[in-house]
Amino acid sequence: MASPSPSKTSGRSASAAATELGIIVPYPEEAIARRSFEPVAIPVHPLVRHARSVAASIVPTMVMLAALLAFWQLLCGSPDATFPSPVKVWQESHEVIIHPFKGVEIGLTHFSIQDGGDVGIAGHVLTSLSRVLIGYSIAAVIGVALGILIGQSVFAFRALDPLFQVLRTVPPLAWLPISLAIFQQAQPSAIFLIFITAIWPVILNTAAGVQTIPAAYRNVAKVLALNPFEYFTRIMLPATVPHMFTGLRIGVGMSWLAIVAAEMVQGGTGVGFFIWDSYNSSLLTDTIVALIWIGMVGFTLDRIVSFAGRIIGRAG
Repeated sequence: MASPSPSKTSGRSASAAATELGIIVPYPEEAIARRSFEPVAIPVHPLVRHARSVAASIVPTMVMLAALLAFWQLLCGSPDATFPSPVKVWQESHEVIIHPFKGVEIGLTHFSIQDGGDVGIAGHVLTSLSRVLIGYSIAAVIGVALGILIGQSVFAFRALDPLFQVLRTVPPLAWLPISLAIFQQAQPSAIFLIFITAIWPVILNTAAGVQTIPAAYRNVAKVLALNPFEYFTRIMLPATVPHMFTGLRIGVGMSWLAIVAAEMVQGGTGVGFFIWDSYNSSLLTDTIVALIWIGMVGFTLDRIVSFAGRIIGRAG
């Protein structure tokens, strides 16, 4: 019997190997030509990155502000317009805008306002802020304490929550005659008005934060046998900071609203008095400048309280 030739044997083994391993098909050159890679990003300096972030948050606001001013000028720029345009506000209230601290001396720990003279709008704003600081601080301390009380105690919640819900619906100016009857003076009456206006959101939001503390946190406190102070600093405070500072932010905004309204009614000094006096003197442009100051100060107060809430939240 004749044996197969070596060439046939090698051909068969090669074809068998190709069948077992498969055929390698080269990648099409057209696909290689169409393939593209993203360029490698060049490292950016942290200061440049921060500047871009700040610009991204500020530029849209500035563009919108410029558009609003242009629209305002377009609507009120005609000579027969009843409402002043931005150009007219600048022309008629130039001194108020350029010299806001006229008659005000600011030191490191205090400020003084000239008596019986022409005072810039910043002096009235500082007077209002001093009243807000006193009334709001009292409301924050007492409000947080009462919020923790009714949040922790079911009996206190059932006893006080209906009363708080009724009192918080009373408009701020409705408290003004009562405060004047109690204190007989404008300054403590304004501080009381700020206190009674700002305390309700602080109480209710703090109580809501305490009531929503997870049961697992309370169980951990029992297992670790934490005393009341340790429970407050390690469990309650970190868990309730978001709710607490939500109430504090609402309260500071309501305080600023209340003091402006109270000063408009009481007179004397303050940014509310400045607005009412400008209106009575037919200085509508000064009133507009005061409104811008009120908005800017209110925004700053909200940012300060929000920043404090983030710091305390991280520390907790």
